[in-house]
Parts: sequence; structure tokens; C-alpha cells
Amino acid sequence: MNFKYNTKQRKTTIQGLRSFKDTLPKEARRILNKKGQIFNKTLDNWKYILGKDLFKVCYPKSFKSGNKLRGSILTIMVKRGSEVDLEYSKKNIIDKINAFFGYQVVESINLNTFDGQFDNTKQKIVFNASKSKHNIKISRIKNEKIKSSLLELSKLFKQK
Repeated sequence: MNFKYNTKQRKTTIQGLRSFKDTLPKEARRILNKKGQIFNKTLDNWKYILGKDLFKVCYPKSFKSGNKLRGSILTIMVKRGSEVDLEYSKKNIIDKINAFFGYQVVESINLNTFDGQFDNTKQKIVFNASKSKHNIKISRIKNEKIKSSLLELSKLFKQK
């Protein structure tokens, strides 16, 4: 008697709810784990890695993973006038990032300058639910439960 399993993605099937990561093919999971996780963890722990002084003047822009020809590169946006401080601490930043991950993640750092101010390292998407066009669209919904919950949600956005 032959047993047939889902051999393309996993050896056994899983019943019930699964995470999105488990439904992806192995190659896609490997790419997401390498590229997505490194930049996200770096972004989340940027203040811890740099310290308070450098955190105020720079933020990571992108991460390019390495291959056989070139090493992995972290691109950092630096406020104009603070490039020298960051240039001198490049080696220290690379060591801290690699120590944080436990293996050689970043081999070099590129610096890009910008003018102006920034509030946080993560860009906030501003959703203005107090506009009348959103209330008009909500009022067109036929389901009363959904309509009332969306109206309450818009009230919470108005308070913030």
C-alpha cells in the first residue's frame, strides 16, 4: 500500500490553521528568512545597536544580502552634518550588528545624506478617518454590526 504525502512543501500535512510562512514553498521561506528578517530585526533594535546619540541622526534605509561576488551591504541615511561621526563608528556598528545576530550579517555600510527632520525610524501611515468621505462610505454598508464597529474605530482615530 502506498502512502501519498504532500511532498512538494512538507512531509506531512497539518490540519487546522497554519501560519502564512508554512504555506510557502521552501525556497521562498529561505529567501524571506534571510532578507526580510535581518532588516526588520535591525530596524526594530536600531536604538539598542547605535545608542542614543547616533540614533537621533540616522536610520537604516535598505539591506542587500551578499553573494559570491560582493558582501552584504547596509545602507544608512544620515542627517547632513553628522556624516563624520557615523563614518568613524562604521566598524563599531558592523561589529555590534554581527554580534547581535551571532554571525557575519553585514560586511560594509554605505552612507547617504539627507536634509531635514525625521521623527521615527519607521514611517507612520496617517489614516484620517474623521473625513466625511469615510463616514459616507461607512454609512453605505448594509451590515449593522460592521457599520457600528467601523464607526467606533473612526472615533478612536479621531481621539488620537
